[in-house]
Amino acid sequence: MEIGELLREKILRVQEYVLLSVEAIVNLFRRPLYLDDIYTQADIIGVGSLPIVILTGFFTGGVLALQSSATLSEFGAKSITGQLVSLSMIRELGPVLTGLMVSGRNASGMASELGSMQVTEQIDAMRALGTDPIKKLVTPRVIATVVMLFFLTIVSDTVGTLGGGMVGTTMMNLDASQYFHTSYQALAYPDVLQGLIKPLFFGLIIATVGCYYGMSTKGGTRGVGHATTQAVVTASVLIIAVDFVISRLMLGIFGG
Repeated sequence: MEIGELLREKILRVQEYVLLSVEAIVNLFRRPLYLDDIYTQADIIGVGSLPIVILTGFFTGGVLALQSSATLSEFGAKSITGQLVSLSMIRELGPVLTGLMVSGRNASGMASELGSMQVTEQIDAMRALGTDPIKKLVTPRVIATVVMLFFLTIVSDTVGTLGGGMVGTTMMNLDASQYFHTSYQALAYPDVLQGLIKPLFFGLIIATVGCYYGMSTKGGTRGVGHATTQAVVTASVLIIAVDFVISRLMLGIFGG
């Protein structure tokens, strides 16, 4: 395949993805809303992802406390371990790691589920019956993922800070009261805002990427496997790239 043809194909795929995403967002303002589907997806995405998000957040906070406390003690600044853990979790690690965990679990699930429906012509049957597949299949997943990732990120931040405190007080001889006071006092409005804006974009990326690869699956069961892999890889890369962009914009607006 020539470079020009390959580039044209990639541009067309990006265009298809953007059009699907825009249509899914526009459908938020059109009836019907398929509330039952939204609740079902919220349960699958939110409640189903809760155990892995809690475990990831707890051990991430614990590792942060363990590493930062050992390093800071060399400079006599062991007391600000809580500040470092809370800022790291809320501004960066909480949203990003939660997004990546949910991406690995749910972007793949969406791609495989919709891909199976595509190759078995169930989506074509929906169109023949007059049902908009994007309205029925994509929009509920977008709403559920954005909303639930927002709350999952809050859970991850909280559990990560608590995990850092538990590790710090039991293994690094930190004062629990001092740890939690510095964790809370170090947070400013821009830090919390940055940590809560990111999951909204990450949720949109996870849902739209997973649904796009599912809806565009070709080639039978082998195509479903390929779409599932591509969905996870693409969503993960986009999450990290968008995280950089948002962080840079927030630093430009609010400063360091």
